[in-house]
Amino acid sequence: MQTDGSNASSFNHADGRKRTVCPDAALPGVRTNLARRGLRVSHATDELSDRYVRLRHQTEVLIAPLGAEDMVVQSMPDASPAKWHLAHTTWFFEAFLLSIHSPRYRVFDPDYNFLFNSYYEALGPRQPRAQRGLLTRPSSIDVMAYRRYVDGHMRKLLRSGISAETEDLVRLGLAHEEQHQELLLMDVLHLFSRSPTKPTYDKEWPVDAVGRGGRFKGMSGGPFELGATAASFAFDNECPRHTTWLQPFEISDRLVTNGEWITFMADGGYGRPALWLSDGWTLVQSESWTAPLYWLQTPEGWSQMTLRGLRPVETDAPVRHVSYYEAAAYATWASARLPTEAEWECATRAGLLEQVEEVAWQWTQSAYSAYPGFRPAENAAGEYNGKFMVGQMVLRGGASVTPAHHSRLTYRNFYRPEQRWMFSGVRLARDLNQSGDSSELTAAESDFAIDVIAGLSAREKTLPPKYFYDATGSELFEAISRTPEYYPTRVETALLQQSALEIAAGIPEGAVLVEFGSGASDKTRVILDAAPQIAAYVPIDISEDALEKAAAAVSRDYPKLVVVPVAEDFTGAIRLPAAAQGRVKVGFFPGSTIGNFTEAEALRFLRSVQQLLGDDSVLLIGADLVKDEATLVAAYDDVKGITGRFNKNLLARINRELGGDFDLNAFDHLAIWNAELTRMEMHLVSRANQIVNAARHTFAFKAGERLHTENSHKFTPKSFADLAVQAGWSVSREWISPAPQFAIFSLAPEGSTPFHVNRRKN
Repeated sequence: MQTDGSNASSFNHADGRKRTVCPDAALPGVRTNLARRGLRVSHATDELSDRYVRLRHQTEVLIAPLGAEDMVVQSMPDASPAKWHLAHTTWFFEAFLLSIHSPRYRVFDPDYNFLFNSYYEALGPRQPRAQRGLLTRPSSIDVMAYRRYVDGHMRKLLRSGISAETEDLVRLGLAHEEQHQELLLMDVLHLFSRSPTKPTYDKEWPVDAVGRGGRFKGMSGGPFELGATAASFAFDNECPRHTTWLQPFEISDRLVTNGEWITFMADGGYGRPALWLSDGWTLVQSESWTAPLYWLQTPEGWSQMTLRGLRPVETDAPVRHVSYYEAAAYATWASARLPTEAEWECATRAGLLEQVEEVAWQWTQSAYSAYPGFRPAENAAGEYNGKFMVGQMVLRGGASVTPAHHSRLTYRNFYRPEQRWMFSGVRLARDLNQSGDSSELTAAESDFAIDVIAGLSAREKTLPPKYFYDATGSELFEAISRTPEYYPTRVETALLQQSALEIAAGIPEGAVLVEFGSGASDKTRVILDAAPQIAAYVPIDISEDALEKAAAAVSRDYPKLVVVPVAEDFTGAIRLPAAAQGRVKVGFFPGSTIGNFTEAEALRFLRSVQQLLGDDSVLLIGADLVKDEATLVAAYDDVKGITGRFNKNLLARINRELGGDFDLNAFDHLAIWNAELTRMEMHLVSRANQIVNAARHTFAFKAGERLHTENSHKFTPKSFADLAVQAGWSVSREWISPAPQFAIFSLAPEGSTPFHVNRRKN
């Protein structure tokens, strides 16, 4: 993430995470490799224009708590004034887009290219990095006028029809501004920490969730594909994707806590040279470090400076604001080490890690360098990454100040080893012997292993679809949802938006929204925006890490809403939190996930939901409807083959987590419509007779034999109503989209009609 610098040797390149687009990465809806394919013109999407407006507004929301004096001060050379962040992000759109791609555009002020360029040598000289705090002029008012001027011209450009290359640059500019939103908060916190009054930035700023300490999870090692794919946006330093070899290792599923760090300090951690790298020990002595940055010793104990002001150190929260040197010393003290970035990415893809993106960036022991085959772009944008690949260490994940949806598995943040004003934390790793033996390594006895052994031993081989959604599978599903063939996500979201006010009209004041399988809580926001009378939100999801991240984002964006996440399998026994007791409950189950159940499973789930929510409840549920076979098959077998990769990732997960040796090329993806059972089916078909090992068992596949991986039942309004009645519900309202038809049903316990009874088709 670095910090914008004026030259490569003095960096801290605070533009830090500002990277050029991965050459082979296909941005959502964007074409790449333009030189090879030729320029193709497309109209800028409403999504891109709306995102630009929202993002630029969010930056201004972040500066709202600041006064004029706060905006201009530079607390150290690594930091930048808030006013400079506002101007520099605006300059980026002016310099890289408007000045080049808008022929009639006139720059707002010619001096701004010198004042607000960060480190782009190709674009000329600039104000020295350490002297940005001397820029009392232009004033903050002038800078805001600059933003308005550029924003107006950008909106015109986005409406005018832009080339694919220009669209790529817009998306890069948006990612760049997200980076500066995080940097702005880092710099404000450092500035306020230097004040003797320890001012508060935002007294309502969310605090990190407390929890247990970490547990080591084992990985068997072997070949691993590291880096970004062409399925989504990525910066060039995340590419190219390549194979690396991992030795067996184990990694902590959670971050080191403040309490654990206090134990390290009490054991003389900052005073024992044997724990420290040589340069780190020199720094500890010269800087007199005795605790993480922002920690202060008070008569009551340790306190720390936060965006909420000076607060007592919470022992069960993750430690933050530590340097690489401190992280490495702690790891040595704990008889462990820091993970490599390949180990971190492998374990995250396997779904083993919690606290991945929502608390603190995590130091790795990997030096920041080029992946094999990396080539920087041959233009000014190519100055993002390549020339900084020396003297810095890689961090992975994300932090509480990272904008929602900005981080990803392959994101390579990087800082110098002595820096610690960023939101950086510690995750531990340990080596295993070549056999992978460890008292903590129990993958072969896991639920996953048990289900794999049972499913592959059956006469008709099958696996539960819930195992699709490790980190890689979730990433691939997001890519599937953006394909033109896969209509359900797109159509359901549009239907929710069209019907939101009618849905909200039936939700009483003070109700609790309970979502089953909440994931990223994206569709939930449509309901929350339309129904501000909802008092509390209870997202339920089996993935604790994803749940914490989504809940934190919702809490931040809806500050008046009580958010109480529940980390459970929503198909099992669940107890709602105290915040949901004594209130009307509205269940929410979008996505047509009900279609993945057998009839018996669906009935069992619907009955359990009614028991959980109570007799005066409502259940909003999405269900895909029966349609022509060609549309259905295409949705589950897209032209780009993303669904096929999603299906085969189940085998890759078995290889990673259960020591499997599946050859993914020895299986074909198959999607078929079963008209008799009104369901889409996904299978993996063996291409030849073969023997496969997994979870310490051996399984035989015959040529042409199928491994059944998923069902997706489709409904008619009548068949769904019949299912609801069998489970003790009745359909009180339905909304049905135009073709390809998708339905949202409002269910009420039989004999109760909390919503209007009339039905309407949109």
